[in-house]
Amino acid sequence: MNRTFVAIGAWAAFVAVALGAFGTHALRGKLSLVDLEVWRTAVQYHLIHALALIAVGLAAAQGENRLLRASGWLFLAGILLFGGSLYALALTDRRILGAITPLGGLCFLGGWATFALGVSRRT
Repeated sequence: MNRTFVAIGAWAAFVAVALGAFGTHALRGKLSLVDLEVWRTAVQYHLIHALALIAVGLAAAQGENRLLRASGWLFLAGILLFGGSLYALALTDRRILGAITPLGGLCFLGGWATFALGVSRRT
C-alpha cells in the first residue's frame, strides 16, 4: 500500500465534502445558478478523483510501479487544475480560468490510463 496516496486521497475527499457543503450552504443566493452548477461539477470531479487516489494507494499494496505512482500524481494534478480552476471560475467569474480546466481533464484522463496500465503490470 502506498500510504501517501491513501492519505492524500482521504484529505482531498475531506476537502471536497467541505467545499460541497460550503457551496450548498454559504454560496446559495450569492452565486448564479450557472456558477453553482460549475461549483457542483468541481466538487463532483474532486471527490471522484480523491477516491481514485485512495484506490491507487490500495492497489500499490499488490505491487507498486512507476505507472501507479504516475497515476496518483496525475489524479492530484487533475484535482488541483480542474477543480481549482472551476472553483475559482465560480467565485470570480473570470472566464479566462476556464482555459486551465481542460489541462486538469487531461490529467484525469492520463491518470486513469496510467492506473489501468499500472495495475495490469504490477510486480
